[in-house]
Amino acid sequence: MSFEKLGLIKPLLKAIEELGYAEPTTVQKRAIPLVLSKSDIFATAQTGTGKTAAFALPILHKLRKPSLSTGVRAVILAPTRELSVQIFEDINSYAKYMEVETMILVSGKDLEKQRARLKSGVDILIATPGRLLEHLESGLTLDSVEVFVLDEADRMLDMGFTKDIRKIHPLLPKRHQTLLFSATYSDKVRKLSKLILTKPAFIETAKKNTTVETINQVAYLVDANRKAELLAYIIGSRNFPQVLVFTRTKVSADELAVELQKDGLKAGVIHGDKTKANRLKTLNQFKEGEFRVLVATDIASRGLDIEELPYVINYELPSIPEDYVHRVGRTGRAGREGEAISLLDVYEKYDIRSIERLIGEKIPQELVEGFEPDPTIRRKDVDEVKLKAEHKNPHAKKERQYNKNTSKVPATRKQLKVQSKKRKTTKRD
Repeated sequence: MSFEKLGLIKPLLKAIEELGYAEPTTVQKRAIPLVLSKSDIFATAQTGTGKTAAFALPILHKLRKPSLSTGVRAVILAPTRELSVQIFEDINSYAKYMEVETMILVSGKDLEKQRARLKSGVDILIATPGRLLEHLESGLTLDSVEVFVLDEADRMLDMGFTKDIRKIHPLLPKRHQTLLFSATYSDKVRKLSKLILTKPAFIETAKKNTTVETINQVAYLVDANRKAELLAYIIGSRNFPQVLVFTRTKVSADELAVELQKDGLKAGVIHGDKTKANRLKTLNQFKEGEFRVLVATDIASRGLDIEELPYVINYELPSIPEDYVHRVGRTGRAGREGEAISLLDVYEKYDIRSIERLIGEKIPQELVEGFEPDPTIRRKDVDEVKLKAEHKNPHAKKERQYNKNTSKVPATRKQLKVQSKKRKTTKRD
């Protein structure tokens, strides 16, 4: 099936042809006709399968006719500034031959300038929930909105935007179309869908919480103190031209970047302590090839769209298994092949099991010659040791204390009889 058969207008077809879109992806084939038919949508699709075009193209098609109102006609909410910027750029690319005004509302920009720009008339708003609320509280109205989109809904809920969404939704007109897109499926997302969707069409292009088939996944076992050394060896010996490396904490990201610099690998860092301007600048430098390695925390696992990114490496596994799906989804995008590597220490080789259960497949564990883990290193889990001491019953100590305090007050005749027998056998008796 071609984009033309989906019924899109010629200006859109011309733009996507120039972008190199040969044929629609699965989620685009299923979503575009439903959006054009004004149906609410609840779509779960893997990261990198073309979700942005799946809602952006039909929205632009619907907005081809001018409206009598000068208000905002479509609102797209995204969890992060980076993802908002990416959506904004994509929509502008699709609307190259159309007269559609788009605007992005994210923090870090002057509020007054944004207000002035809104007054001049905007068709499509791409915003983060917090910044949109600020404008709504200062006079912006959503009375003319025809389409409301929640992109990466699961991430928004994980980041604590539930209350913001609940405040925004009642401000929309009663008659509007809502499109909910999520990379993973969770109870939170399902509850939100019941709140904001009306008789939605469900789109599930793959099994829940799975990774793209074009991504080759592998894990290497290594001691924790040799991870940085192995990482540098893999990037250098295999001549990786561009690699995105994920750490669990901001401290780890900074320390790892320093270690890579020592090994002659220029690396950039993005995490929550970096300013938004700095993060955007670093990301652009990485895209332009100014350095080979970008070290990031999970703040970058969503919204990063780096064309033909070949490699993603998990220096540390994420705290939440679902975040693994988003991390590795930065590669293997739009049908391209990619490789996702995880470095596992003595603890993480067990932690990865929860990820394997989530994605429904086994990730091969291999050794790299010269970096084999020390077999004498054992796990020392404080909780396990404590449980063994308590006979695998964390309440045993309390129960023993309770029995000690109440032993002088037998509850039954049987207990009285047992105690009587015990007293007869003591040395004192």
